[in-house]
Amino acid sequence: MFKILAAALLLIAVATAAGPTKNRVLVLLESPALKQSHSIYLKSLEDRGFQVTLKRADDSNLALIKFGEFVYDHLVIFAPGVQDFGGSINVAEISNFIDRGGNVLVAGSSKLGDAIRELATENGFEFDEEPTSVIDHHNYDATLDAGDHTTIVVDPKNLIKAKLITGNSETFGPILYRGIALVSSSSNKLKLDILTASTTAYSFAPGKAVNEYPAAIGRSTVLVGALQARNNARVILTGSVDMFSDEFINANVAKAGAKPTKSGNGDFVNSLTKWVFQEVGVLRVKSVTHHKVGETKPPREYTITEDVEYSIEIEELREGKWVPFEAKDVQLEFVRIDPFVRTYLKGSNGKFKTVFKLPDVYGVFKFLVDYRRVGYTHLFDVQQVSVRPLLHTQYERFLRSAYPYYVSSISMMAGVVLFSFVFLYFREPTKVVTTTTTTETKKIK
Repeated sequence: MFKILAAALLLIAVATAAGPTKNRVLVLLESPALKQSHSIYLKSLEDRGFQVTLKRADDSNLALIKFGEFVYDHLVIFAPGVQDFGGSINVAEISNFIDRGGNVLVAGSSKLGDAIRELATENGFEFDEEPTSVIDHHNYDATLDAGDHTTIVVDPKNLIKAKLITGNSETFGPILYRGIALVSSSSNKLKLDILTASTTAYSFAPGKAVNEYPAAIGRSTVLVGALQARNNARVILTGSVDMFSDEFINANVAKAGAKPTKSGNGDFVNSLTKWVFQEVGVLRVKSVTHHKVGETKPPREYTITEDVEYSIEIEELREGKWVPFEAKDVQLEFVRIDPFVRTYLKGSNGKFKTVFKLPDVYGVFKFLVDYRRVGYTHLFDVQQVSVRPLLHTQYERFLRSAYPYYVSSISMMAGVVLFSFVFLYFREPTKVVTTTTTTETKKIK
C-alpha cells in the first residue's frame, strides 16, 4: 500500500513539474465551427499542458471568478462579432480579471462587436471602424486573397525586437494577416506594438474609393498589440482571428513575384501565446542578503561610510522550471528620497553582487532593485535599513582637515604663555647714578 501511495505521489509531482502551474484556459468561440478551423492552435495549448475549456461566447453559465477565486487562469476570445458575453462575463469583469492577474488574448476581425471594441479601449488600443480592413496592394497572398488585397503578407522584420514575445523571428516565414487594424494610444506607456504593417498598407473599406485620409496608414497600422499591466498581467490584442487558423498556419505564402514559402503563423502565434500565458519572461527574487564587508549577518543599523556587500538571487521561468537568471544590466540603488548610490550588479549563476561605501549621510535608506525590460515581468525588491551617524567614540582623535585650526589654537596658547612669562618675570635692569658734590669753602675774611 505504501509503495502504491508513493508511486501516485511521484506521478503527481512529475505531472505538476511538466506543465504550467496556472494551466486553466477558457476559450470563448463565436461559433462551434472555430473548433475545427483552429484545431492546430487549440491542440498546441493542450500539448503544452493546459486544461482547455471551449465554450460559446454567449453561454449563460460563463464565469471567470467565483466566490473570490479564479475559475480560469487565462482567457482566449475568438468571438469577434460578440455584442454581449454570456453569464457573468462582461468588459468590466474581464478588466477585473486582468487587475487581479489574469491573462487575456483577444482576436478580432473586420466584423467587430461592441464588447471587443470596448475591451480594446480599456487596454490602450482602438480598432478601426467597421467594415474596414487592412489593405496592401503590394504585399498580399495571391492564393488566399479574394481579390480585394486584404489577405496581406507581413515581413517578420516588422515584429518588435523582443525574442521573449515573438520567439526567434529570424527563422520565421512571412506572416499572413486578414482583418481589422489597431490604433495604439500614445498616452498608454504600458502598451507594445508587437507587429505593424508594411509602409504600403492602409486601413479602409475594401472596394471603396479612398476619398478621405485613412485612420491608419503604413507602419502606424498595428496588427498585433500587447499590454503588460503594473501587476504583470498580460494582454494580447489582434484584429485577425484568421491568423490563428489552420488555413493560415499550414499555408504556403504565395506573394506576387516571390517563391512560395511556408507561413510563419504557427511559430508566431505559439510564441505570442507562451508570452501572454506567462510561460516565458517571468522573473522572481529567490533571496536577498546585505551586510557589512567581512560579516555574514545584517546589522541592526549601519553607520555612515561603512563598506556594505549586497547580494540578490534572481530566477527565471523556463519550460516550467525555475532556473538562474542571466543578465548584465541589473542595477542597485541606495535610496533615501533620491538615489545616493546607483551601481551595476555583477551576476554569476543567477546571483548578483556588489560592494559599495555608504554615503556620509544618515537617515532611513532602501536597497532598491527595480528591473524593467521588454518581455519580462516587472522585478521590484526593496529592503529598508537605517544609517546612523558616528558615535562620539568613533570619530578620529585628530582630523586632517582640522590641522590648521589645531596649529592656530596651539600657537595662540603658546603665545599667551610666552606673553605671561615675559609680563610677569621680565623687568628693566636698575641704573646706578653717581652724583659728585663739590663743596666750595669760602673763606670769610
